[in-house]
Amino acid sequence: QVQLVESGGGSVQAGGSLRLSCATSGYSINRVYMAWFRQAPGKEREGVAVIESSGSVTYSDSVKGRFTISRDNAKKSLYLQMNSLNPEDTAMYYCATSVLCRYSPAWYALGRPYRCWGQGTQVTVSS
Repeated sequence: QVQLVESGGGSVQAGGSLRLSCATSGYSINRVYMAWFRQAPGKEREGVAVIESSGSVTYSDSVKGRFTISRDNAKKSLYLQMNSLNPEDTAMYYCATSVLCRYSPAWYALGRPYRCWGQGTQVTVSS
């Protein structure tokens, strides 16, 4: 059974840092592409970081230079290190994978579908 469970969110002041984790099960994370998405109230969902099976990474312009996506294959976990946070980063953050686990419309980042995501972890940045 494919599952994704996010953790590590919280409240932080502007300029601070947080590290999000995503524990996975049911598939091999090094064989698929994965991503972090975020969605703030009243705003569209945004793919902010992608990691390929090769390990190459891509970031949205809004987080480039501040966020770092990584994975630990042995721990079957995905991470998002977030530095220099600002109030515009306030959102629910989700990890997602191309492996199917939800019978819902796919999420898209860089034109590719993501068919499984977790319940999310809330990040709140105060000024």
